[in-house]
Amino acid sequence: MVPLVVIRPEPGCTATVSTAREAGLDPRGFPMFAIAPRSWQAPPHDAHDALLLGSANAVRHAGPELAAVSHLPAYVVGEATAEAAREAGIKVIRQGQGGLQNVLGQIDPAHRRLLRLAGEERTALSLPPGVTMTERVVYASKAQPMPAELAALLTEPAIIALHSAEAAHHFAAECVRHGLRRAGLRLCALGPRIAAAAGEGWSEVAVAAETSDRALLALARQMCQDPWGRTNS
Repeated sequence: MVPLVVIRPEPGCTATVSTAREAGLDPRGFPMFAIAPRSWQAPPHDAHDALLLGSANAVRHAGPELAAVSHLPAYVVGEATAEAAREAGIKVIRQGQGGLQNVLGQIDPAHRRLLRLAGEERTALSLPPGVTMTERVVYASKAQPMPAELAALLTEPAIIALHSAEAAHHFAAECVRHGLRRAGLRLCALGPRIAAAAGEGWSEVAVAAETSDRALLALARQMCQDPWGRTNS
């Protein structure tokens, strides 16, 4: 079976590998990013109406200051983010797919002052009329060099799961650094923006039906059953 390479940071990498193995795939975990918290200060208790959360890391690495804003209802992207928010005692009122920009189209009229907890690398957002947003950087995702073991593995056909545009950029750059041929590698991406960030020249680039790990692994399984790379280019 063609191996499925997972490069997302921990603990997501281990979780995806475990789920993929249960689904009958041949996953190999190589975290190519390390998440580190950043010091930040929560705004006044009554300064905002709701939270914007685009990543579970924004909750997991927010530290003690999160308690000062956990009373705010949250708009989130993806199942993992919603689960992390609920575990932190935050009420999730809208769980969207496809990025925070899509979620902004579902904002309740009562929530005009938003607080976004995010990483250093984040997508710029276009706000609806009358809505303001404060951003706090609470974590950073630091790219790691591709390990020699992974570089050796990628000299043969493989499928690589991409969970972020940052990961797509970094993976592509590391392939160039190691002199790896893209033509033998197939990518399954969590969304169109992530797929576009990987660039061209790959054997196949396919996009999951929705922004969930479940959908991404379903796509990977389909790709494994289609060795000719006609899944969803």
